[in-house]
Amino acid sequence: MKKNAFLFSGQGSQYAGMGKELAENYPAVGNIFTLGSEILGFDLLKKIENNELDSTLTVQPAVFAVSVSALLCFREHARQAGNFASDGSASVAGHSLGEYAALFACGSVSLEDGFKLLKIRSEVMHKAAQNAKGGMAAVLGCGANLVEEVCREISEKGDYITAVNYNSPVQTVVAGVETALEKAEKLMLERGARRFTKLNVAAAFHSDLMKGAAEEFKEKITEISFKAPEIPFYSNVTGKKLEDFSDMPAYLAKHICSPVRFTDQLFAMQADGFDAFLELGPGKVLSGLVKKTLPDATVGNVEDVKSLESAKEALL
Repeated sequence: MKKNAFLFSGQGSQYAGMGKELAENYPAVGNIFTLGSEILGFDLLKKIENNELDSTLTVQPAVFAVSVSALLCFREHARQAGNFASDGSASVAGHSLGEYAALFACGSVSLEDGFKLLKIRSEVMHKAAQNAKGGMAAVLGCGANLVEEVCREISEKGDYITAVNYNSPVQTVVAGVETALEKAEKLMLERGARRFTKLNVAAAFHSDLMKGAAEEFKEKITEISFKAPEIPFYSNVTGKKLEDFSDMPAYLAKHICSPVRFTDQLFAMQADGFDAFLELGPGKVLSGLVKKTLPDATVGNVEDVKSLESAKEALL
C-alpha cells in the first residue's frame, strides 16, 4: 500500500475558471464557495470565472477554495486514502499559501477559520505590498548554495536580497529590493545559473520586507482556534514535520517572512516512507517540482474531473 503525501498549491498557480468544473459536478464544492463568499464579502466563484485574480485579496482565498474542493472530491471517491486517519498512511504539506489548505486537510483548522485566516492574511499582505518596494525572481539551473552566496554578497553591500523559496535542487526563488534583483541577475548568470526570471508578484514575499505584515497578522488571528493535527503536517518554515502546534499565530506570522523550504519537506516526507504525492488545487507546479526532486515517486494532481479520475487510478 502506498503512503500518500497530499500537497497544496500556492499563489501563482491560479487561472480563470479554476474549480468551476468541480463545483458544477459536486454540490458540496458549491457549498465551499458559498461559505467563502459569505466570509469574504464577495462572490468568490464569480471572481474566478471572470478572471479577477490580479489582487492578493482575491487570489489567496480563491486558491484555498479550489484546493479544498479538490481535496473534498478526492475524499469522496477514495475514502481509504482521503479520510486522513491517524494511522500514518497519509501526510500533508503546502507551498506557501498552500499551507492553509494543508492545515485544513490535517484537521488543524476548520473550513470557516481557514477562510477567516486568509481574509486577514490577504489584507495585511496587500497593504504591505503597497507600502514596501520589492520583487521576486526564480533562479534556474544552479544549486541553492550559489544563490545564497550571491545574495549574501549583495546584501552585505547594502541592497537587501535573500533566498525565499527552495523549490527543487535546481530552482530557488529570491526576493529583495529592485536594485538587488538587478545585481543578482548579472552575478548569478555569470556564475552558472541557466536562467533568472522576474516574477509577476506585488512584493518580496517570504522575506524580511514582510515583517510588518507578519506582526499585524499575528495580532489579528489570536481568536482563531487551532487543533493538533490528525496526521503529519510538514512545515515550510522548518522543512520537516511540525511537532509544536502550541502557538500557531506565532508560527503563521513567522511563515509570512520566512523561506519556503519545500525541497527539504519532500526529502523529509520521502525519508518517512511517503512514496506517492498528490497535488490538490490549480495547476501542476508542485507535481513538476516533485518529479525534479524525487524522480522515483508516484505523482498525480487533482484540479478537475479528468485529473481526479487519473489520480484515482495512479494512487489507489
